[in-house]
Amino acid sequence: MAEQEASGLQLLLSTLQSSQDKDVILNILSILTDLLSIGTDRRIHYMISKGGSEALLQALMNAAQTAQPDYSILLPLLRLLAKVGQRDRKFGQKVQKLEAIDVTLSLTRKNLTHHLNLIHCLWVLRVYASSVSAGTTLGINGAMELLFKVITPYSKKHARTVRAAIEALAALLKSKSNSRRADNRGYLCELLRLYQDWHRCDASNRYIHVRRGLLLCLKHITNIQSARETFLNARGMEILFTTAQDCLDSKPLDPLLTTVTQILRKCYPKRPLPLATVHSSYSFSLPGTVSSEPPCAGPEDDYEEDGEEEVEKDLDNEDQEHKEEDDDLETDVNKLSSKPGLDRPEEDLEQYEAMCPELSFTFQELETESEDEKDSADVPGSLPGTHPRVIPNAALTEQQHCRYRDQSSMGAETGERAFKTPLQNWAKKGKHIGAPAFEGQAMGESVRDVGALGEREDPCKSQAPTLHPLLKEASWDTRIFHTHCTSCFIPSPAGAVGASDIVTKLLERHQRDIPFHSPHCYMARAGSTKSIPDYRVLAFSDFWGHQPPPYYQSMLERKYGVQRAKVFEDVRRLIQPGDVIDRVVFDLDRHSPSSADALDCLRFFSQFESGNLRKAIQVRKLEYDLIMNVDVNSVQHHQWFYFEVSAMKPAVPYRFNIINCEKVNSQFNYGMQPVMYSVKEALQGKPHWIRVGYDICYYKNHYRRSAAAAGGVRGKSYYTLTFTITFPHGEDFCYLAYHYPYTYSALMSHLEILEETRSPEKVYYRQQTLCQTLGGNPCPLLTVTAMPESKSRDDLEQFCNRPYVVLMARVHPGESNASWVMKGTMEFLVSSDPIAELLRKCFIFKIIPMLNPDGVINGNHRCSLSGDDLNRQWLAPSSQLHPTIYHIKGLLYYLCNIGRAPLVFCDYHGHSQKKNVFLYGCSIKETLWQAGCTVNTAVVTEDVGYRTLPKILDKVAPAFVMSSCSFLVEKSRESTARVVVWREIGVLRSYTMENTYCGCSHGLYKGLQIGTRELEEMGSKFCLGLLILQLKSLPCSKTLMAQAASLLDLEEEITDRWAQRSSSTSSLETDDEPPCGEDVDYNTDSCSDQEGDFSELDKEIQEISLRAEGETEEEGASEGQTCSSSVLGGGYISNHQATNSKALPLPSMPLGVFAEFESSPA
Repeated sequence: MAEQEASGLQLLLSTLQSSQDKDVILNILSILTDLLSIGTDRRIHYMISKGGSEALLQALMNAAQTAQPDYSILLPLLRLLAKVGQRDRKFGQKVQKLEAIDVTLSLTRKNLTHHLNLIHCLWVLRVYASSVSAGTTLGINGAMELLFKVITPYSKKHARTVRAAIEALAALLKSKSNSRRADNRGYLCELLRLYQDWHRCDASNRYIHVRRGLLLCLKHITNIQSARETFLNARGMEILFTTAQDCLDSKPLDPLLTTVTQILRKCYPKRPLPLATVHSSYSFSLPGTVSSEPPCAGPEDDYEEDGEEEVEKDLDNEDQEHKEEDDDLETDVNKLSSKPGLDRPEEDLEQYEAMCPELSFTFQELETESEDEKDSADVPGSLPGTHPRVIPNAALTEQQHCRYRDQSSMGAETGERAFKTPLQNWAKKGKHIGAPAFEGQAMGESVRDVGALGEREDPCKSQAPTLHPLLKEASWDTRIFHTHCTSCFIPSPAGAVGASDIVTKLLERHQRDIPFHSPHCYMARAGSTKSIPDYRVLAFSDFWGHQPPPYYQSMLERKYGVQRAKVFEDVRRLIQPGDVIDRVVFDLDRHSPSSADALDCLRFFSQFESGNLRKAIQVRKLEYDLIMNVDVNSVQHHQWFYFEVSAMKPAVPYRFNIINCEKVNSQFNYGMQPVMYSVKEALQGKPHWIRVGYDICYYKNHYRRSAAAAGGVRGKSYYTLTFTITFPHGEDFCYLAYHYPYTYSALMSHLEILEETRSPEKVYYRQQTLCQTLGGNPCPLLTVTAMPESKSRDDLEQFCNRPYVVLMARVHPGESNASWVMKGTMEFLVSSDPIAELLRKCFIFKIIPMLNPDGVINGNHRCSLSGDDLNRQWLAPSSQLHPTIYHIKGLLYYLCNIGRAPLVFCDYHGHSQKKNVFLYGCSIKETLWQAGCTVNTAVVTEDVGYRTLPKILDKVAPAFVMSSCSFLVEKSRESTARVVVWREIGVLRSYTMENTYCGCSHGLYKGLQIGTRELEEMGSKFCLGLLILQLKSLPCSKTLMAQAASLLDLEEEITDRWAQRSSSTSSLETDDEPPCGEDVDYNTDSCSDQEGDFSELDKEIQEISLRAEGETEEEGASEGQTCSSSVLGGGYISNHQATNSKALPLPSMPLGVFAEFESSPA
């Protein structure tokens, strides 16, 4: 049947090419027109696959080359060509092969005064020009000159013809050679004049399509540098900016505004960032290199000016927006299934035995350790019993809530001793000191009522200190404060007493409202933290601590038109610079990075742990351009920001533009807001990081990236993140950040508090040093499991034989959300929650909570001090340049070598371009299937157990989404932790956990931005998932099974409640993001203006063809009618027959020619 259908269509097409009978040709054209006018494009594609394009082109050649072309045949034929050709990807090649370009141009020239015929020719020329090669040929043969004859001079007469000509010209100008030719002949200036004329004379907005077509011509011609220069010299920026102001209040004119915005942004004169060098403000000499200052960037002459704007691709950490090309998938079965050898001598693995003391643990050690550990010096910086010494200064004395000098009562010598920890301190012992738990339930403990989403009572309100008299007396003078910061390090016994009193009074008000946080401990740990700039102050937000607000924050609804409004404001700087101040108010590269001397402006500061702000420029009175610092020893990776701002006025909108972002898209376009911490709010009992800002958008700007800063690619631009904030208090100190900060000092103090608050009789907790980082900071390694039930041999064997779970986080410093998830995991594991107790009996946890301490400390986004992305070094890590990766991989090798490879390995990350939480895993079969490879199941066998844990998490963790998980192995990811641990260590369940920065798009938290409470909950729910995995997949003792059954029954109600809530919500969107209120155009060569969509051309063809039915010879030649038809007895009869023609039977053919269109999906 299929062969009959194909032969029927082919017979039609063959007859069309060879027949000389006018009536037969008209009937075939009518059949094809009717059949292609309904259904979907699949019918057209089917016809193309059977040679339809070639048949129509040959018929055109036959009809046009006669002495007297018959337009009753040509017009329906041209309409079919326009409809079919636009959907044929190889149409340009076919046109050139059959030499149809000259024939069509000849027809166009003959019909310059016959507008109905001319419109049809112009449609086909437009479709020809959609192919760059065919468009170039058209340009060489004089098509542009011909089109300019049609569109000039300005006239509203025959507006349809003008529109068709302009749209054909816009398609032609996509070719760079055509754009150069048009620019050389002065067509750009003519296009500007035409646009002004049409805009001025179209007060009723009847000719929007003509105006839009002219804008598309300008958009394409300005893809070359010489045309952009011509555009600027012709005052194109002013012309488009001025005319656009008349369109702002009319939504039907949005297509015009969208295209104008793209042109203005592209033609804005490109310039480098206002920096002396693209390198970091901080320099760090690597082992084996000679210290030297990074070279200045100087004038950047490697920008590719002459070319179309590139469609940029974003390389994220484990996160390439889930839109990987299939050719990136690893299809080599041997490479996927083979296990490489060790990357080091096997004898080197013996040193990691000391990192597994639990394997040789005895009760004798337990009994003797408890007496000796309290005085152990192996764990530096134990929780101090007295308040730390702080040298006083004027601002601190008056305000009592500024940044704090990082100094403890142990003195400088203690801190220096901590720095001298050996490179591999394998013998470091954990402490087993018991201490009363903090009042109130720990945040990491199991949440019993996850269904309660209403606002909870703020625990701080009942104990909020009264600070209003203090605030009235405060000067809030950062200039005085910074002046005295340096003196904080000069011994001053008299002053020290005063400072200690101030801190004591502040901390008395603190009253331990924040679980697992102690300002004393934080200051003590920060004193031993090493940084490149040698930070001398603490951010108040880190010192005082954060507590989740007692409410949830919804995603910000994007304001319609916000992107183009911001672009217009940027353009106004260029053409109307009267109010532009352009004053540097903060600069890390200067000796004095303070804006204290500037009047009537905000003050900025970022020289504290994890801080990142390099430069602040006051553009207008209430607007600031901000530049982030690049990663140390790198010229890339700008995303993380964290800085202090002060001297603000209340109820005044301040606009902040971060102008050196690199990613091509951002969740800031889809409801995400930055976070802010107010000192005044904190001292009033609300120490919260909260989401703030409005008029937020993210778009490409005019600052160009050097090839070095763009990974060797020329022509890339930076992106701007812009947001507006109205501060709640005047003269406040506020901290703004990309995401909730979590510093290295916060981690170290958190680990101390965890150790102090655990139950040593139940929890085996051992903190060791994995290694020293390049910057001299210890990388902690934790071991957590349950203490054995007794001294019996069976209990000790069960203790030693528990399977391992290896968890790690923060390999990328800017992914602070990963640390909050890890915080939830660690707090839950050491808690007294019954599920946590059972979980400890099932597993031994090895945890590396921060793999890149140096990057976190120094405010990097992605790299370590070596300038390398540590999650791309797992194949062959260097012991000198990548010590943390080298040693954690060595530990994994050791566990594998002794037959104790982890059951689960998970690397916690943050994802900047997706919502929800999900896992990436590894599967041979899924990778091969996705790549379209044939999978021999007899050869390729695979345990599908890697899917079990994600499925469990999808049911127990409200923020988790199984549908976002992926188990593909990409070539570009072969050096990541997930893939290397899967291949080399042989861990089936090797995962990367991706946690959103933004929020959730389904389930319990749908429409809400994610906070630290939800991130920590995800960490605890991951633990619950591990327990269920143990029960479902692995053999357990009857005792454990019984305990688990009773405990999981308690969780069942929560899970069912969550399932009911999530089932009532709509399904997850197919796309990564729902469409915004306006078209978000990130690249100026995109088709967001729908210029590549031929639906409008189809409508125009349909409308003209219907109008043409009633036209006389004076208006246009008669044409075949294309109305409904029926098939009777193998012949085709048109319901509307052509004038003076008679429907004749076609040669006999199977009815399948019509049925075949129905058999293919419509």
